Amino acid sequence: MAGSDNKVGDNNEKEDEITVIKEGEAEILMKTKNKVFYNKAQVNNRDMSIAVLRTFISKRKQEHEEKLSRKKKNGPKASGETIVEPEAQTDSINLDGKSNGDSDLPKEISPEPEAQTDAMVHDGKSNGECDISEDSASNHDKGRGHLKPPRVLEALSASGLRALRYAREIDEIGQVVALDNDKESVESCRVNIKFNGSVACSKVESHLADARVYMLAHPKEFDAVDLDPYGAPSVFLDSAVQSVVDGGLLMCTATDMAVLCGSNGEVCYSKYGSYPLRGNYCHEMALRILLACIESHANRYKRYIVPVLSIHMNFYVRVFVRIYTSASAIKSTPLKLSYVYQCVGCDSFHLQPVGRTVSKNTSIKNLPGFGPVVAQECSDCGKKYNMGGPIWSAPIHDMEWVTSILADVKSMKDRYPAFNQISATLTTISEELPDVPLFVSLHGLCATLKCTSPSAVIFRSAVINAGYRISGSHVNPLGLKTDAPMDVIWDIMRCWVKNHPVKPQPSDQAGSAILAKEPTLQANFTRAVASLSKAQAKKVARFLPNPERHWGPKLRAGRQITSKHVSLLGAEAVNGLLNNDDEGDEPPSKQRSILR
Repeated sequence: MAGSDNKVGDNNEKEDEITVIKEGEAEILMKTKNKVFYNKAQVNNRDMSIAVLRTFISKRKQEHEEKLSRKKKNGPKASGETIVEPEAQTDSINLDGKSNGDSDLPKEISPEPEAQTDAMVHDGKSNGECDISEDSASNHDKGRGHLKPPRVLEALSASGLRALRYAREIDEIGQVVALDNDKESVESCRVNIKFNGSVACSKVESHLADARVYMLAHPKEFDAVDLDPYGAPSVFLDSAVQSVVDGGLLMCTATDMAVLCGSNGEVCYSKYGSYPLRGNYCHEMALRILLACIESHANRYKRYIVPVLSIHMNFYVRVFVRIYTSASAIKSTPLKLSYVYQCVGCDSFHLQPVGRTVSKNTSIKNLPGFGPVVAQECSDCGKKYNMGGPIWSAPIHDMEWVTSILADVKSMKDRYPAFNQISATLTTISEELPDVPLFVSLHGLCATLKCTSPSAVIFRSAVINAGYRISGSHVNPLGLKTDAPMDVIWDIMRCWVKNHPVKPQPSDQAGSAILAKEPTLQANFTRAVASLSKAQAKKVARFLPNPERHWGPKLRAGRQITSKHVSLLGAEAVNGLLNNDDEGDEPPSKQRSILR
């Protein structure tokens, strides 16, 4: 019996082994077991979010100062308010004198989060939260012209690393509320809050709650809301768009890329209300599907979105949008959405806007879009079309924001652990054509024609010499965004094939049908001055390799690690965990390695 007791004690010690993980200025304590989710690869995501939040706070302050100056210029009578000089900001927005997430947090967490969330709905606040009414929780204290420190909600906090980095690395933040509906995660988050000292204790508070219920119980109370779920964010969007203040920031991640990129089109339609297509541009289409979904949820509450940055990175997409309220502005939503027709033979694509406008005298009327924009058969190869969408076809970046974010990142490079990755991504985004949805793949065009590929510089030069614009894409190193129509692109490729002949192909192939036609445009392949972007000319790195092996999605917290997870975690890590589990339970002859 004594031997068995010792064995149980040894196993408990292994389960309770704790490692300290440092990222940026935050440190967290993590158990070796997969009980609380943590993914090292998401450092890119967290760094990018901090950079965007810093720019948002700067823009927010600038917009507030412009609003005050307009009020002073118009006078009290015009605005209907008494103008008072702004008061000094306090370090914390907690009104009852207690610091949020301080050491007086309860040691035990109620095992019934449903009862807690029910209480939140009734009294309008949660444990440890300052008693702020709905009116006083707004950002702009209209009576005094005082801009309060921003409040940030991390709806799915897990270990709390992201919330702690926000609090410790962004000085202007007033409060970060970290939520999770898993008891073990909340316990871990509260331990990490205390572990990070007084700054974290004064700014960060953790709650055991359903994020959807909490956000619905706190409408228009948070300047920024961060959604970073494991999988699809669609179930959180309806409550998230309501909890953001007017002009606030919503940050949203989606990691279910197989669904968004067309492997399960019907599942994507049920979750996001849009049908994906499996083209070379599928990852950018995933971004645009997510934006269209957020816009749809916002429109139900007379709100609309303005994207400031949308990125595809590693194994996920992430969007940063500002949310505004206007019953008249949402009438323009159909102008920002389009259906996509993609040829099944040659991958040519065409966009069909959902709506259009007609101007008459001084009035503008919104009408359904004209269609269809294509015939039943592709004009280039004669094949049929697949139809997908609707997607967000308006710009997905605000180039002024991108420039500001990139400048901020470069000025504080030592404070970003993933500086090289995020600066490379932002550099590529800064050179994209903002008003051109989706892109063509040069290798995809050549695969259709079965010809040798021209260099990107030669192809870019031909498009520029034809009078059109062209740029790269941060989504795909081979992607080319251009406003040239597909018939011009195929004419350029026909001219290229004339100089670089291909072997005869079967007549039923899409490439044969395309090459059978004579080009109406004579392409000029003379190298153009603008064929290289500024970053390319300066040889600035734009697409970097992963910093280490197995840099990707990790196993969901709470799941048992087995041999099938080698591709996610690596053989060495899996072997170590399994050997720890098996030690003392089986004779050495039965213990075996995952990879021999």
